[in-house]
Amino acid sequence: MNGNAKNGALHHTRYSQVLDHENGNIPHAKKEGLFGTRHFVTFMLFLGMANAYIMRTNMSVAIVAMVNHTAVAARHNASTESNAIDLECGIVEVSRNYSEPDGEFDWDTDVQGYVLSSFFYGYVITQIPFGILAKKYGNIYFLGIGMLINSVFGLLVPLSAQWGIYWLAAVRFIQGLGEGPIVPCTHALLAKWIPPNERSRLGAFVYAGAQFGTVISMPLSGLLSVSTGGWPSIFYVFGAVGTVWCVAFLFLVSEDPESSKKITMDERKYIQNALGAIVGQDIPPIPWKSIFKSLPFWAILLAHMGHNYGYETLMTELPTYMKQVLHFSIKDNGILSALPYLAMWIFSIFISHVADWMLTKPYFTHTVVRKIINGIGQYGPAIALVAASFTGCDRWLTVALVTIGVGLNGGIYSGFKVNHLDISPQYAGILMSITNCLANLAGLLAPIYAGYMVKGGVSILYIRHGIWYMVP
Repeated sequence: MNGNAKNGALHHTRYSQVLDHENGNIPHAKKEGLFGTRHFVTFMLFLGMANAYIMRTNMSVAIVAMVNHTAVAARHNASTESNAIDLECGIVEVSRNYSEPDGEFDWDTDVQGYVLSSFFYGYVITQIPFGILAKKYGNIYFLGIGMLINSVFGLLVPLSAQWGIYWLAAVRFIQGLGEGPIVPCTHALLAKWIPPNERSRLGAFVYAGAQFGTVISMPLSGLLSVSTGGWPSIFYVFGAVGTVWCVAFLFLVSEDPESSKKITMDERKYIQNALGAIVGQDIPPIPWKSIFKSLPFWAILLAHMGHNYGYETLMTELPTYMKQVLHFSIKDNGILSALPYLAMWIFSIFISHVADWMLTKPYFTHTVVRKIINGIGQYGPAIALVAASFTGCDRWLTVALVTIGVGLNGGIYSGFKVNHLDISPQYAGILMSITNCLANLAGLLAPIYAGYMVKGGVSILYIRHGIWYMVP
């Protein structure tokens, strides 16, 4: 990946006059205030990202409670390999020590994979169109209304499941459509609101909302699934919370500093000076040819695709792995499945400060910083997660290695995730919509592929597949 400003039409001359990409200095901008309107916008985007990932991941835990695993196992019979592992490790006996009621739906692993992936089909196809439309008509309404659709249809998941698998898949598909604008619009808003010298910290903070949402979603979903309200309460609670956020976001957040009525004059000038006064100006047409000829763009795309395949595999299948292979109860499952994302959240905040500190040093260029931090965020998980697949009978060592691996993945938020902003702040939303779309094409295959791999019984070997794709 490259943070250099030598990318032709991808970079605006006014911006390059202000920001020296080789040392990260902003000579004409003085830091303004410890907490300003830009920090409030950042916080709202953080909550929005958290809500988005709550809506995305709650099905991963809910489906464990929804499915009648006894009926599925009896109908398909567990594989010989899986049974051998269970007997050798004594896990069968452990699993008999607790009893939990099975769910009501007789869905095999193939069907479960399609249910989990249906969300991503809707999510993928709206990335680029919404990225283009939001650039022309504004990001606030596309993001807010899209997430409102996501939240409202989340409330309909329990009813649609009773109507049938196709209705459920359709509702999850529409939820994905609604969530499509979240990443490109967030990226575009960060480009308008956040000065380059604050971008690693605040950008990482916003995208760490994904881990915060996952940390909230998984254990709380586990608790709700065994409560009086059962698994439907998962979707009622989170759907209501998401709706409240959408209304607040639409009324409280402005498109850019120039249109904000809450920002102080000093903070507005600080942001405009830092960004080279490009906020609010007319922007030339999207330079598609320059984008696809840009080597840094292709480097970001490959890193993004590699990350998403491994990440989506774990995010959608980890609760099932905890239940079917490691035989944790649903309640423990939710808590333990959240641990890796708690580690990722904490590490992403820590490493973002390290990245910004490195950018203040003359011997670290933007390019070097992004490569080092991103390397930690992708090679680290690959090593830890491959090791986790060879832990044999030690359930807790497996959990520890998965937690370490996913935790190190937090480096990507100060790596390729903000690199779009480095190479072209004007077109950051468009660039993110392209890479996120193609990366999620890889991600949406993860649940289906995992379902085929574990058909007839979950094998401990499945975690080795897709782990390699964490490497850029």
